[in-house]
Amino acid sequence: MNLKPEALESNGYVLLEKLDHMELIPFVRKYNNKWTRFSTIYILANMIAFGSVGYYLFHYSQLGYFTLGDGAMYCGYGFVIAFVALLPLHEYIHVLAYKSQGAEHTSYDANLRKFYFLAVADQFVASRKEFQIVALAPFVVITSILLILFFFTPPTWTMTVLSVFLTHTALCSGDFGLLSFFDVNRAKEVVTYDDRANKVSYFYGK
Repeated sequence: MNLKPEALESNGYVLLEKLDHMELIPFVRKYNNKWTRFSTIYILANMIAFGSVGYYLFHYSQLGYFTLGDGAMYCGYGFVIAFVALLPLHEYIHVLAYKSQGAEHTSYDANLRKFYFLAVADQFVASRKEFQIVALAPFVVITSILLILFFFTPPTWTMTVLSVFLTHTALCSGDFGLLSFFDVNRAKEVVTYDDRANKVSYFYGK
């Protein structure tokens, strides 16, 4: 969006919300608990992921491909892969998506104690459409890759793929919570930008 943060108020925008990154988890939880299109998609995606893991774990074990214990072990591999490999990839995809929308100053922010991970586009004002692209990019890209892998892996590694899907979907709560905020305020023209130095994100609307 070709608008600087300092020009928002003169263009009729008013501050809707100031989000301290340290308070990201409560913010996300609040808006994921509201009935919006994106909170519904998030719930359904988690139900599908959880149901798929449970179904194929018992289905394949009954067919004799592996024992329940072995299946659970391969699921465990998926949890580890999701945290070790997919978290950095997830945030990198956010950054690429930000750059595709015109952001120049991108970086990462993380707090292990608060357990949040962020891709930050400093002082880049993103419109609703631009932010939706940025927020959904990792979920769409990674889920698509996992869906393809699902059809080309043997049963044991299928459990790993499905558990990666389950874990990554759960870890997308921040993206869907932020999208849900936009949905709650869909009657307004909402924009957002990050202040990297102060670790704050602002949401304006008109």
